[in-house]
Amino acid sequence: MDTEKSDHPIAEARANLSELLASVRLLRRAYFLTSRGKRQAALVPAELGELVQQAGGPDKAAAIIASHLAGTE
Repeated sequence: MDTEKSDHPIAEARANLSELLASVRLLRRAYFLTSRGKRQAALVPAELGELVQQAGGPDKAAAIIASHLAGTE
């Protein structure tokens, strides 16, 4: 399994979940799980998931990040 690429088909990820999780935890990587080439979900470090939860969920976290990035351009 190529842990250098960021996109992984769901079936491949399922077969190699422990390896992917180790990379997320130890190397601080984020991986996207794909179905038919489209991103469906992401594996991210727990701390990032906790921050998303604290922000009020994915939609609110995305809005916060987008507004921050818009202010840095």
